[in-house]
This record gives sequence, structure tokens and C-alpha cells, in this order.
Amino acid sequence: MKLCTFRHPRTSAEHVGCVVGEQVFPTQFQSMLTLLETCQNDFSRIELQPSAFDLSSVELLACVPRPKSLRDFYAFETHVRQARQKRGLDVPPEWYEFPAFYFSNHHAITAPFAPVKKPRHSHMLDYELEMACVIGKDGMDISRETAEDYIAGYCIMNDWSIRDEQMREVKIGLGPAKAKDFATTLGAFLVTKDELADRKAGKGFDLEMEVFVNGKRYGGGNFKTIYYSFAEMIERASRDVMLYAGDVIGSGTVGTGCLLELDNSRFPYLEIGDVVEMRIERLGTIRNQVV
Repeated sequence: MKLCTFRHPRTSAEHVGCVVGEQVFPTQFQSMLTLLETCQNDFSRIELQPSAFDLSSVELLACVPRPKSLRDFYAFETHVRQARQKRGLDVPPEWYEFPAFYFSNHHAITAPFAPVKKPRHSHMLDYELEMACVIGKDGMDISRETAEDYIAGYCIMNDWSIRDEQMREVKIGLGPAKAKDFATTLGAFLVTKDELADRKAGKGFDLEMEVFVNGKRYGGGNFKTIYYSFAEMIERASRDVMLYAGDVIGSGTVGTGCLLELDNSRFPYLEIGDVVEMRIERLGTIRNQVV
């Protein structure tokens, strides 16, 4: 099943729809949070209305426009190693002991094809190519063995980052915080687990990931290279705390999935007018222009 949040082409009201081919069928739910809270991963409770819209006629919003929370992990070893090498640092041994995360701003979600405003004080605006899972069932102290039961589905995620702000913050021993506070793009489609079952590989999925800037491929990789699984992330995140339907968990950046890792004389940080496009197999595309 492929779910989305869209605006009705005539009334501009928000609805949750089920995408079938090039059509979207409205459901009985007007928000993705209501659907997730109500269904608790039992999607047989979803009722499709008989009248469908052409996908091209609706405005697609982020699949979860207003998540309950947003945790972003740091789960690809290649990204960690390459980003730290540029600063003359090794991967800290603690990174291999547990999956680490920070909280981002769940009130600053950007639609998949909407403009993103460049922060006024940023000279090093960056993107991060990620995959996210959406929690579909409430739970606490979830084991990695049962964690998949709590996942509703997956989407593309771009964790926009202000690198100059981030570098100042981490020197204090906190952060990233303000460096990640202004925008996170989530894809239009929440793709349920069954749609990806045939692509399971290692701790992830055999899904190609790519990022383009102004039409030029800048980087990418495959999600199967992830070091920590979403199950391990959920185990860590839910320890002594409740996860709720509608929480979003980001994977962290795939290797070469951000400008921080690259040679910035050839791949400069983003400026106003640049268009960032990300693609992940089966999950679709997001495209945002910096304004």
C-alpha cells in the first residue's frame, strides 16, 4: 500500500489517500496522524472512497505533514567516516556501540515539491539524503526482534543542514540543534512494509538512493549498506520511553549523500536558486528549490 496526504483539487481540504497506479483514492481519514493513531498498523480498517483523482491533479504534501516527533539517527558508517576524515578525525569507538540520534524540529516539515527558504545567516547550506520509517503502533521498550511490528512504512527524507552553524554548536558539546531547526523534507508517499519485503538485504533494503543538484548527480548509494537497522534504532529510541504512532525516525545520511563529505571546490554548498532532487527506488522523488 502507498499512502499519501494531498489537497483536494477543488476545495483545498487535506485528505489521506491510497495511491493506485496514477490515481489516488481518498480514504475516510483527513490526516495521516488520525489514520496511524486509529489503525495502529491494522490497515484493513482503511476504507477507500469509490471516486478517485488523477495523481497529477492533486497537491501532494509530506506523507506525514505534522509528525508527533522527529528523531534522526547516524547509521551509515561510510557517511560518518568520510565526514569526519575531512576534519582529520576518526570514527569514535562509541559509534560502534549503539545507534545515536538527535531530535529535529517536527514542526518544520516541508512538502516534497515545495521551496525551502535559505536561512539568513547560512553560508554552508547542505542537504542529507536519507530514508525514514514512520511508527504505526504505540510501544515502549521495544526489542529489535519485534520492532518491525511497530513500523507503518517508509519514505524519503532530506535533513537540511546549516553546516557553519553546526560546526559552532558541536564545539560547545551540544547539537546539532539550530543547525537542523529550519526544514526537513518528507516524501509524498508512505510505502508500507509489505511493498519492500522482496528487497530486504542485510540490515536494510536493496534500494538505490541518488541526489541531484541542478540536474547533476552529486552522490548516492544503496540503503543495504546501513550499519544499524531500523529495528536497532527503534530499540534504542524506545528504551524507557513511549514511541507513538506518527513518530518519524530518520536513518541518517547514506555515504556521499551530502555536501559535507564531498570536495566543495567541485560540489559547492547550496545557494538561492539551486534545485535539490532526491530519488529512492520504490519510494519516489522529492524536489525542492532553495529560495
